[in-house]
Amino acid sequence: MVWSMASSIPQPSSISPLRPAIDRTALKPSPAREPLWRQVLGECLRGLRQQRGEKLSETAGRAGVSPQYLSEMERGVKEPSSEMIAAVAGALDVTLVDLTLAVAESLRSSQPSGSRGAVCSAAYALAA
Repeated sequence: MVWSMASSIPQPSSISPLRPAIDRTALKPSPAREPLWRQVLGECLRGLRQQRGEKLSETAGRAGVSPQYLSEMERGVKEPSSEMIAAVAGALDVTLVDLTLAVAESLRSSQPSGSRGAVCSAAYALAA
């Protein structure tokens, strides 16, 4: 007896889908995601460091952190402690208030103008 594998495989017409097909052309694009605070903080830190014309190692040395850690902060992959943020801010000669306000303003400007609500006092409380 010759056994054929082809005879045991269900034909496409006999297979019912597990779920209905999705019409991908009808999908609405998802709204842009708000950037994370740590990402915007990193962008601000990198901008400040570059304005000073400094290398990572120079700023990191004054802040007492490794260049690798500062790089991770600047890329927004680390969730730095307030002590680390204060150390890097100090190394860049900016206050925590000014740095926090810069991050808050950058976040505010990244929102579409129609979705802006009232000024959140919590953002400014972080700066205090």
